[in-house]
Amino acid sequence: MMGSWLLELLFWGSLGALLHTYLLYPLLMWWLARNKPAHEFRYRKGEEWPALAVLMAAYNEERVIQQKMEQLLALQYPEGKLQIWVGSDCSIDGTNAIVSSYAEAHDKVHFMPYQQRQGKPSIINDLAAQAIAQGAELLLVTDASVMPQPDTARRLASHFKDPAVGLVDGHIRHTGMQQEGISQAENSYISTEARLKYWEGQAWGCMMGPFGGLYALRAAYFSPVPDNYLVDDFYICMRVFEQGGKAISDLEAISHEAVSHEIEEEYRRKTRISAGNFQNLFTFTGLWWPPFGRLRFAFFSHKALRWFGPFFLLLLLGSSGVLAWSGNLLYQVLFFLLAGGMLAVPVVDQLLKYFKIHLLPLRGARYFLAMNRALLSGFFKFAKGIRSNVWQPTKRN
Repeated sequence: MMGSWLLELLFWGSLGALLHTYLLYPLLMWWLARNKPAHEFRYRKGEEWPALAVLMAAYNEERVIQQKMEQLLALQYPEGKLQIWVGSDCSIDGTNAIVSSYAEAHDKVHFMPYQQRQGKPSIINDLAAQAIAQGAELLLVTDASVMPQPDTARRLASHFKDPAVGLVDGHIRHTGMQQEGISQAENSYISTEARLKYWEGQAWGCMMGPFGGLYALRAAYFSPVPDNYLVDDFYICMRVFEQGGKAISDLEAISHEAVSHEIEEEYRRKTRISAGNFQNLFTFTGLWWPPFGRLRFAFFSHKALRWFGPFFLLLLLGSSGVLAWSGNLLYQVLFFLLAGGMLAVPVVDQLLKYFKIHLLPLRGARYFLAMNRALLSGFFKFAKGIRSNVWQPTKRN
């Protein structure tokens, strides 16, 4: 068959790309980081610590905002060195009243109630500018739904004694997992990602973007996020790399967040993130292509290949289908397994769910397929043009 070699190349190349990003690259990072000592160049008790500003954008967060403010006020940090900046993105529930009461009672709390929807990146830009103007040396960016432990800010800030460190990610642990939904699969994926990012930071200082819910940044490295950008944390991290800074992760800087268990809710969130991912992919092309050197190889392996994952899956299905049609027995079997699996996994999982049977590997496979569909949907959203970066809070357990 004319061109069969090209179809075979597409099939095995796509399979290799997926295996590399999901299996081989994580194994390589684990191997490189396995004997690396923990980052010990830190501020210690009794030393002069840098001024830290907590930045938080909130929109209709009345269910969690009081607990969040209490957690922020309970952070263990040197007296007089911590300020809290909260911007409300035109909230219409009780968020403003709750935060205002804390601002009136505590001098360290600064509240900005915006009268028009801004989007999280715009609010963080504004809060950062005000905090830096008042002497902040470190910025701790956090979401209203993420609850830090008392020592989290101190653990993150301690790493900045090393002048090479520009950004430090925290470790968000999920609560509220349920068998019925996708929360266990989501938690498994995020836990795996957290370990991979830790290994990247340990091995190369190239942790590929914080999770966004809670991370610390050297103020001198902060770059305002452009209008309509959806994934601000990754953008900020890439700007740190462009300025020569390192990004690492601290798995002991722990926070907690309730995880979503509704696949439709997580699909909506992942689609939005995916559109933002492609914004960053094409903004920072020079940081991942050609994939030579530590930073470019990490970006290419961990992010670029994964974000193109749905296209690799489509190439696998299409190339094996054409080869199967030509009578090749091997590709007939492979096409049957691929097509059958993609069709059967969500149907079987939904059927078993009806009978209250929950198989984590099957739910994980369904989650993988759904999130790749979200990546594909996000790509087309990006291709059509992103006009707004305002957001709705994710429904969580």
